[in-house]
Amino acid sequence: MSDVGSEYFEDEQGYIGEYEGDRSEAGERHGVGRAVLPNGDTYQGMYEHGKRSGQCPLNPHVDRQGTYRFKNGSRYIGEYYMNQKHGQGIFYYPDGSVYEGSWVGDQRQGHGLYTYPNGDTYDGKWLQHQRHGQGVYTHHDTGSKYVGMWVMGKMESAGELIHLKHQFQGTFHNNNPSGPGKYVFDIGCEQHGEYIQVDQDKGETEEEEPVNTAILKWKPKAVTPLSVCTPAKDHTPPGQGLSGEKKDQTILEEQNGEQSPTPENN
Repeated sequence: MSDVGSEYFEDEQGYIGEYEGDRSEAGERHGVGRAVLPNGDTYQGMYEHGKRSGQCPLNPHVDRQGTYRFKNGSRYIGEYYMNQKHGQGIFYYPDGSVYEGSWVGDQRQGHGLYTYPNGDTYDGKWLQHQRHGQGVYTHHDTGSKYVGMWVMGKMESAGELIHLKHQFQGTFHNNNPSGPGKYVFDIGCEQHGEYIQVDQDKGETEEEEPVNTAILKWKPKAVTPLSVCTPAKDHTPPGQGLSGEKKDQTILEEQNGEQSPTPENN
């Protein structure tokens, strides 16, 4: 059974939009249909017992995805369950960004690929709309990337920052490297050290009280040949035959100018 027409709540609370499509014997939207919502959004796809539902657990080969178009230009193409984005789907945002991946209860959750307006990408795990779990964030302009763990949208725990000619391996906290780690250079050496918090005096405020802010500083400790597990080109390490202090200075000059990139916000 199918129909075309407008609908109102039975208790006359208000207009709920127009619907054209299949219905069940009980009169519910059920099957393929197209709806125009009161706010101007439209949905075309599958319904089950009055709810948008684009999943087909009994036959996954049947295309039961729905397309929801927002009047602000956004668009979602994918699976639904009980009127919520649930399963696999693609969301096109009005700013030009795109998310393709898993949804749970109307939120990005599971594995997905997010492409940001500036061309940056994040490919990895999500939880409640946030980058969470193992993932790779790639910066479009420089090619630099972060590979590692995320906790509610921030780089956290073990990870690597990979640049064109070197990479940093270590631990991260609140989007910044923290504690022991090492820089690995493709010219054939590693620089071991740690990131420490250093207080920086910014002078006095109007109340004549000193203002201190903590900044991150890399403290080099040693330069060694590459570890066996680290692939690299067969080059002679820079500063060969120099003292340890001069070796550290040589490596720092190599890494100068390539700072840790900051991920784009969702």
